Amino acid sequence: MNNGRMWKPWSALVGMNLLWGIPAVVPVWLLWYFLVNWPLAALGWSEPEPTENDGMLPWLLVGGPVVVLFALVWWFANRAVLRRTVLTPRMYWPVSALVTFVPSLTLMIGL
Repeated sequence: MNNGRMWKPWSALVGMNLLWGIPAVVPVWLLWYFLVNWPLAALGWSEPEPTENDGMLPWLLVGGPVVVLFALVWWFANRAVLRRTVLTPRMYWPVSALVTFVPSLTLMIGL
């Protein structure tokens, strides 16, 4: 199963997922905007955007495919790297998800 050369686990994981984190800013923002305007606003935990009156259909037609497509491509890319590393899946998947969110968190914090 692990034929060929094994990669250094942290360099492959961090490098690839930091690069994937740059385009991940778009789906992360879409998910955040959706959550703030509908489910969290319905619970009273956030204020919805006052000009957001298009409903949920545009979000399902545009935002849904963008998020699903990114998640699938990210998953397939990480699966390929996981096969070449010596890390266990229990360690690999949480760390890769957190590293992918670094660019989005950096933009949210404003660093």
